[in-house]
Amino acid sequence: MTRHDRPDVFFMCDREWDLLDEVFAPVYSPSTGVGVDFLGLADDTPAEVGQSFLEVGTGTGVIAVLAALAGAERVVALDISPKAVHNAELNAGRHLVADRVRVLHSDLFDRLGPGERFDTIFWSSNYVLAPEGYEYGSLHECAYVDAGYRTHQRFLAEAPDRLTPGGRALLHFSSRGDLTALRRIAAECGRELRTVDSVEVLEGEYGSDLVEHLLLEVLPAGR
Repeated sequence: MTRHDRPDVFFMCDREWDLLDEVFAPVYSPSTGVGVDFLGLADDTPAEVGQSFLEVGTGTGVIAVLAALAGAERVVALDISPKAVHNAELNAGRHLVADRVRVLHSDLFDRLGPGERFDTIFWSSNYVLAPEGYEYGSLHECAYVDAGYRTHQRFLAEAPDRLTPGGRALLHFSSRGDLTALRRIAAECGRELRTVDSVEVLEGEYGSDLVEHLLLEVLPAGR
């Protein structure tokens, strides 16, 4: 958040994007790019995200904007950070999809209408597990760590109820998180997790760790 070399504009997927202070910076983590690839949004060809797309934790709005550019007619982007909301709105305007991308300041699904449903729900989660009693120093930390996996528990419990018939709830997780704990929480919520895709990435910005990124589909248990 406080790096002196944070750019005001960054380049991704052959496009320029605004980056505001205190918003998660895709230039310092591979997770946004991996999410783009998982969803098939790397270019302007039609992607299989459906006509309605919901992104949780949108940050700069890259994935939400790319979903609109790839053909989704209704895109909703959520973030708990007001600055991220503004950042995503700027990028929707920059790429001329503000008419199809609605950005809401929301803690998970709180600001959605009761009847809103989506063909695809996607969350590139804050998969690092923090202790249950962890106190956040800033909203920016919410992009990285989840105290007691409380937010993951809510997502697993609530996301499937926000889907259209045949829709998919997708969670981008990684080996930096606790997959065993996540599967236990899923079972407690009456859900199971199916691995849709995975890729190993050398995360060189903060070391030389080889990290596995996972795309998990959240399903009712026994489906």
